[in-house]
Amino acid sequence: MAKSNKDIKKLILNFINLNPLCSSKEIHEDLKNDFAYATIKRAIKLLLAENLITVSGNGKSTKYEISEAYELIRFVDVDEYFQKEIDERDIKNNFNHSLIAETLNKVSVFTNEEINYLNNLQNQYKENTLKLTDSEYKKELERLAIDLSWKSSQIEGNTYSLLETERLLKEKETASGKTKDEATMLLNHKAALDFIIKNPKYIKPLTISSIEDIHSILVKELDIDRNIRKRRVGISGTNYKPLDNEFQIKEALEQLCKLVNHQDNVFTKALFVLVLISYIQAFADGNKRTARIISNAILINNNYCPISFRTVDSIDYKKAMLIFYEQNNISAFKKIFIDQFEFAVKTYF
Repeated sequence: MAKSNKDIKKLILNFINLNPLCSSKEIHEDLKNDFAYATIKRAIKLLLAENLITVSGNGKSTKYEISEAYELIRFVDVDEYFQKEIDERDIKNNFNHSLIAETLNKVSVFTNEEINYLNNLQNQYKENTLKLTDSEYKKELERLAIDLSWKSSQIEGNTYSLLETERLLKEKETASGKTKDEATMLLNHKAALDFIIKNPKYIKPLTISSIEDIHSILVKELDIDRNIRKRRVGISGTNYKPLDNEFQIKEALEQLCKLVNHQDNVFTKALFVLVLISYIQAFADGNKRTARIISNAILINNNYCPISFRTVDSIDYKKAMLIFYEQNNISAFKKIFIDQFEFAVKTYF
């Protein structure tokens, strides 16, 4: 059976990992029984484009090695990963202090192909919105806000349906058989979204206080502490242990803000906020909700299409987040981000 591109790339990556600063001829010598030299060269070109390997030298002195971004962006098969139970998985148990301060400052999490694809979608969004009147645009933004409030709350276990959510947010009519906290969670989402739409520059630059303020809106009248936590928290479904020291948490948030504020690419900013606020777990609860709202605030501030996450499966979202917690690997979550940005552009505007 012929091997796929994914198989070829995996074999090449394994060889380079074991033999850093190797040449294409050395790679081919190891794999020549399965692949022609031209096939090897094409696969190496793809790996370079995906930022998984780096190249040095030229001509006969050209050498390849695994990139600093490899562990962060390499493909992880989600189904295969979760075939192992929680205590069987080999994970990074503790918070990785160098991830935000060093690694993410040096690497490109999106490939050029992915950035081009997202930019094309953004251009489509711009063209579409130019055809809308102000009232039509506000109507579509309201529809997206309802969907985001519903899905973001559903990911956190809220049992309101989309129809019930729409009725609550538009008519303030609560659903029978639901708790008061569920309604409050949804209303808080809408309040947070209304706030960032009204104050699009509030998170520019991103600061700890602006993160805390958005979190405060999201947890209003819920039994959740508003301030940066001072006690240990656990995360269900994983053995990853977030920071438990208030001063270290603040330092991590400062590093996050510095990282995001120094990024030029809006998509990178929005993705970093999504995963890193959740990874730091600065609050006792409401971290992922805060991440989704602030990520959208960054998009809105830069006149980019916001994301509702409406079609993402809640379990898939949580699995992608767990992979980031446990492996510091962003590939599964990046796919969700790209897919949901595409959905938003094609669905709302």
